[in-house]
Amino acid sequence: DQSDMSFEELLRVQSDTRTRVCKQVTGGKKTAKPTKATVKQQQDKKGPLEISAKKPVPFLRQVVCVKKKICRDPRFDDLSGEYKPEIFMKTYSFLDSIKKQEKEMVQKQLKKCRNVEQKEKLQQLLNRMTQQEQAQKQQQKMRERELSLKRQQRELAKQGKKPFFLKKSEKRKLELAEKYAELKRSGKLESFLNKKRKRNAIKDKRRLPSQKDL
Repeated sequence: DQSDMSFEELLRVQSDTRTRVCKQVTGGKKTAKPTKATVKQQQDKKGPLEISAKKPVPFLRQVVCVKKKICRDPRFDDLSGEYKPEIFMKTYSFLDSIKKQEKEMVQKQLKKCRNVEQKEKLQQLLNRMTQQEQAQKQQQKMRERELSLKRQQRELAKQGKKPFFLKKSEKRKLELAEKYAELKRSGKLESFLNKKRKRNAIKDKRRLPSQKDL
């Protein structure tokens, strides 16, 4: 009978009744109050966890280190090894056949082309390819000449003799001698000499004083 109970006893009974009802509803387990962050995460499960802006930022922040991308130039990097022209030419010798096929293709297009502008572009491309081919052949001859000189020096060193080293002027003379011999074999020596004489005459004419200066 609650009529005979005091006010304190009534409050105690009401509190016990509420506790008993809550336990029956939840099965005796305590429910934690969800925070704002967990509520936000539940609303968007794929999104990141949000943190309140009221929380002060620490003085020493944790920075993620990112590796710096280093660009490497194989021409000036020791990792690529020492450049040796002989090994390079042997490794990339397949490029000569590709260049030859490209040159033949340009020659065929030049024969079929009727457009004047396109024909000029193809002719310029063909001339450039021919010049590159000639320069490559000349470099190859220079390397072969240097290798032959090195072999001679090694043979002299083996025999106990003092090896000789050619100067730049002497190398230039050997190159000119080989060039003249090649032009003579091909029958183009006279035309080459005529062109050279004309160039020298023009240079001499420029050096002479003009009539205005006299």
